[in-house]
Amino acid sequence: MADERTRSDQDQQSLNALAFEQAPVGLVLTENRIIRACNATFASIFGYEKDELLGQSFRVLYASSDEFEQIRDVGLKALRDGGQYSDERIMPRKDGSLFWCRVRAHSPTPDDPLRRTILSYADISDRRPYMALSARERQIVTHLIGGKTSKEIARQIEISPRTVEFYRARMLKKFNVSNVTELLAHLVDAPI
Repeated sequence: MADERTRSDQDQQSLNALAFEQAPVGLVLTENRIIRACNATFASIFGYEKDELLGQSFRVLYASSDEFEQIRDVGLKALRDGGQYSDERIMPRKDGSLFWCRVRAHSPTPDDPLRRTILSYADISDRRPYMALSARERQIVTHLIGGKTSKEIARQIEISPRTVEFYRARMLKKFNVSNVTELLAHLVDAPI
């Protein structure tokens, strides 16, 4: 009986490893924002081999240190409050090209969420192609997609609501649209 249980436990571990490795979304486990485990899909999404990412700071996946820190601050609050976080954002690949991805995060240690975090990444550029935006525009668009108001965005990224409005107006002009709904529809390549 003990041999059967051991065999069953080994089978289950093999199945768990297979599910992790072959998942159709990128999966990654971090400890204090250091990549400890990831599947091939995760590495491929960003244009890396798995071995290039293991042991690296998550900073390697961000366009700038500012974006790395801002995402940490937003995600940390959400993970502490509810143990989960999700968003859609523009991120760079190893070759510097930019793409839209959906990120979901969960921490099994909500008292210290960054101690261990499990994240999934899905490349959504097939339905949301990347359009040329500045770093600040990308940041604001990410919050607009989340349904936030200018005041909420301003509070979140610590700038004035007028600055958010300036960037919104600039993007409306840049994409020749008359409102945020049209802007978002244009950016996600969907009919209005």
